[in-house]
Amino acid sequence: MAEFVSPSKRALDLIRRIGDEVSKSNEPIESFSLNDELSLQVFEELVSRGDISVQSFTWGSGAKVYLDVNLTLEGWEQFEREKRGELKGNYGFIAMQFNDSELDSLIATIVKPAIKDRLGYDLIDLRDAARAGVIDNIMRIQIRDAAFVIADLTHDNRGAYWESGYAEGLGKPVVYICERTKFENASSHFDTNHCTTITWSKDDPAGFINVLIATLRRTLDDYR
Repeated sequence: MAEFVSPSKRALDLIRRIGDEVSKSNEPIESFSLNDELSLQVFEELVSRGDISVQSFTWGSGAKVYLDVNLTLEGWEQFEREKRGELKGNYGFIAMQFNDSELDSLIATIVKPAIKDRLGYDLIDLRDAARAGVIDNIMRIQIRDAAFVIADLTHDNRGAYWESGYAEGLGKPVVYICERTKFENASSHFDTNHCTTITWSKDDPAGFINVLIATLRRTLDDYR
């Protein structure tokens, strides 16, 4: 079964896709089609509300084909805001080292379910976003559109540091976490060791998740 993609994310993806294509050619897209009903509905809603302009449409192979597709001024403003990371989706992004069984288990069985159940946000990592394309670009998009970023510094993973730095540069809220013993013995890099860091331990996952959720609530101004 294909993963469900919310209408709001589809709308953002459509604006990004059209903006990227038009930016490359400096010309409207000659023909544009969509292969699923929900994306088609979202596209037509974006046309209706004035984010996308279409000159006309025709039919090809049973699908609607839109001609001379471009963004309106409002659509371009949305496109630029997304590029600057000013828009946020209904998910958080976690930067971490993969293939650590203890950390993978903590994130998959405790952190992700708790954030979903108690805050209403999905939490994804790069593996969840894997698809065709340049992985660096996919990662940037996921971070740009995230509501917040969590960075695990347990392994001093350079990717996690880079991803959290990219998010910080965009003005995204970043919450740092680290395995307790590692942090007590060696801290983290000096650029982050003065930042709030929530430590976790396999012996007290409940205590860790309570502090993490409370920190995210304050960070997101969510006091439900």
